[in-house]
Amino acid sequence: MLHVRAIAPAPVSARVLELLKADDAVTHVVVLPGAALSPPGDLIEFDVVREGASAVLDQLRGLGLDRDGAIVMERVDTTMSAAADRAEKRVPGLGVDAVVWHEIEHQTGEETALSASFLAFMTVAMIIAAVGVLLDQPILIVGSMVVGPEFGPLAALCVGLVQRKAQLVRRSALALGAGFPIGMLLTVAAVWLLTAAGLVDKSMLLDDRPLTDFIWRPDALSWVIGFLGGVAGILSLTSAKAGTLVGVLISVTTIPAAANAAVALAYGVREEALGSALQLLINAAAIVLAGVLTLLVQQAVWKKAQRRG
Repeated sequence: MLHVRAIAPAPVSARVLELLKADDAVTHVVVLPGAALSPPGDLIEFDVVREGASAVLDQLRGLGLDRDGAIVMERVDTTMSAAADRAEKRVPGLGVDAVVWHEIEHQTGEETALSASFLAFMTVAMIIAAVGVLLDQPILIVGSMVVGPEFGPLAALCVGLVQRKAQLVRRSALALGAGFPIGMLLTVAAVWLLTAAGLVDKSMLLDDRPLTDFIWRPDALSWVIGFLGGVAGILSLTSAKAGTLVGVLISVTTIPAAANAAVALAYGVREEALGSALQLLINAAAIVLAGVLTLLVQQAVWKKAQRRG
C-alpha cells in the first residue's frame, strides 16, 4: 500500500475528492481544508493499494496537481485496517505484482544523476575489484559488485525505453557512458600508483588466477547470468523487494570486468583488456534486454489482470 499526501488548489479540490471517493483502490481519506501554505490549497491524504495506484496518480496529474499543487508518495510497510483489507479485495491483482510506474520512474531517475558521489562509488568499486583481480580474491570481487552503483542507471535505461521517456534514456546513457570510462581511467592511475609503491606488479596479473579469470573469459553463461540478473533486478525494484537487489548485484560482473580491463590496460596486456571489455558489454546488454522484456511482460500481464477484474 502507498500513502499519498496531495496539495489540491481550491478550484480542483472538490474534483479530487470526488475521484478519490469513487475509486475502489483508495481508502483512509483525510482532508484538511486550507491547511497547505506553499503551494496554497487543501491538504488531502489517503492510502491506495498498489494495484490501483497508477490509475489514481494519473488522474491526479491530469487535474494538474503535480504542476499547481503537489503529490508526495511513500510506502506503507504495515497497515492494520479493515478498510484497507476491503480495498485490496475490491481491486484485482496482487500488490506485490503491481508496477507503480510513477514510483519506479522517480526511483530509477534519481540513480541517473552524474554526480560526484556516483563517480566516487564507481571508482572505489573498480579499485577494490582491481585489487581483487590481482590478488585472485573473490571476496573483494563480491565487495566491488555491492559497492558499484551501475545497476541504477541500467534499470533507469530499461524504464526509459519501455515508457518512451527520452530524457530518462539520455540521462542513463550519460551516467553509464561517462561513469565507466572515468572510473576505469582513475583505476588505471591507481594501479600505476600501487605498482610504484611496490604493492602490486604485472606478474600478479599474468599468473594463474583460477578464482577470478572468468571475469575476462566471457562465454555463453556470461550472457545467461547477466540476463537472469537483469530479470531479478527489475523484479526487485517493481515489487519493492529491495533486499533481493543485493543478491542481484553480486551476480553481475560489470564492475569487475571494467576493473579487469583497467588493470590490463595499465600493464599493456591487450588480450585480457579486450576479453574484459567484451564481458562488460555482454553483461550490460543482457541486463538491459532482460530488464526491458521483464517490464513489457509485467505491463502486459497486469493489463490482462485488470481487464479480467
